[in-house]
Amino acid sequence: MMDAFRLVPPKFVPPLDPGYRPAVLANRAFEKEVADSGQGVPLVLGLERGPGETSRYETMVFPDGHPRAAANLQYAERLVKFLLWQRGGWKVLVGGPRSIGEHIKKVYAPGGEREFDYHFMGEDVYEKTFTVVPCAPADVPPAHEAAASLGRHLDGYRIGFDLGASDRKVSAVVNGEAIFSEEVVWEPRKNADPEYHYREIKTALESAAAKMPRVDAIGGSSAGIYVNNRPMIASLFRGVPKDQFHKVRSMFLRLRDEFGVPLEVINDGDVTALAGAMSLEDTGILGVAMGSSEAAGYVNLEGSINPWLSELAFAPVDYNPDGPVDEWSGDRGVGALYFSQQCVFRLAPAAGIEIPGGITDAEKLKIVQEKLEAGHEGARKIWESIGYFLGYSIAHYADFYDVKHVLILGRVTSGSGGDIIMAGANEVMRSEFPDLAARVNVQLPDEKSRRVGQSIAAASLPEIK
Repeated sequence: MMDAFRLVPPKFVPPLDPGYRPAVLANRAFEKEVADSGQGVPLVLGLERGPGETSRYETMVFPDGHPRAAANLQYAERLVKFLLWQRGGWKVLVGGPRSIGEHIKKVYAPGGEREFDYHFMGEDVYEKTFTVVPCAPADVPPAHEAAASLGRHLDGYRIGFDLGASDRKVSAVVNGEAIFSEEVVWEPRKNADPEYHYREIKTALESAAAKMPRVDAIGGSSAGIYVNNRPMIASLFRGVPKDQFHKVRSMFLRLRDEFGVPLEVINDGDVTALAGAMSLEDTGILGVAMGSSEAAGYVNLEGSINPWLSELAFAPVDYNPDGPVDEWSGDRGVGALYFSQQCVFRLAPAAGIEIPGGITDAEKLKIVQEKLEAGHEGARKIWESIGYFLGYSIAHYADFYDVKHVLILGRVTSGSGGDIIMAGANEVMRSEFPDLAARVNVQLPDEKSRRVGQSIAAASLPEIK
């Protein structure tokens, strides 16, 4: 049945991933087919997060009973998957053909193909039972988004930190200028002891504090989903047992009390977007950081940050049925496997590069990057592939976000790799999506901004009362 949904080969084939089938091409081909049939009916998806917070997405599909109706199912399921990780939600209202609603309900259920998402979005993040409600389009409520103004406070003596899976960065920021920055390699995912994480982060903060006469505020960014400075779920702390996770959940509140100053920590993707907004002095910015995973964040056209997850690491970008499987979520073709050091490691064997074991992920990435700088042809093909992935995925993201700028940063973009990625992405966009290329500016910050921009922007998060 799923074969009814047609995949479209890309014009620009990633040299190390010939099976790649961009989500954007399949979706647009399906949408055109529905429009050309003249028989399309509405599909309205509503995602409920908190009280009174609802997202809404509208499209068209084939009616039940149409010869091509089977193609609706994969199209709709991939849309729901993307929207859940972009916007979040514990309840999904599927307003449209009954077969679609029943399919989503079956897939996102215990024992279903998306059982991971069922538990994650329900119990783990929103602390409710995940629910799918098939209904009529008219029964999906209007969108209600509670966007918030965030950051841009640069007064006083501040500490900004950024926690990645392979390194942690910290900056001492005085009246908006970084006077000290430090990167330290660590491996949080392999440590089960909550005190390890607490000690490492406290050491980083003390390192920056020692460079200033006082500390007025602390702001941080970290992979994961944060609610009121509490990590609800974070792959960074995946090694901590569930019965100990409450210590991680209260860790930043503990640090705030110990330092005795305002402290704010939010998702690293949102800080990426904030850094872009501050640097460009504009709005409509999608930030994508390619580090240990893919971090994304969004500053909307009004200059605010939506209360969305923006966890694009787990949103699908490749519909290849034989695409790589994410070890955590169990899904195929999600962003983390295309825009992070995970992608570099995944493509390395096809590039003829053997990465030694027994070393940190940061060291593994450095080995491949050194080969790139030395002119290794296979290494270059890794970054060329990422560039093509990015060109098609920017077009995909632009179907879900109103964007004027896409800011690309993170450790994978360091050195000449960033320029290779940009060249490939721009080639795809100019040829395949010329209208988008004309109105969206894809930007790679300079090396200094790429490496420490996150922690500097993070420092601006708290307001000094």
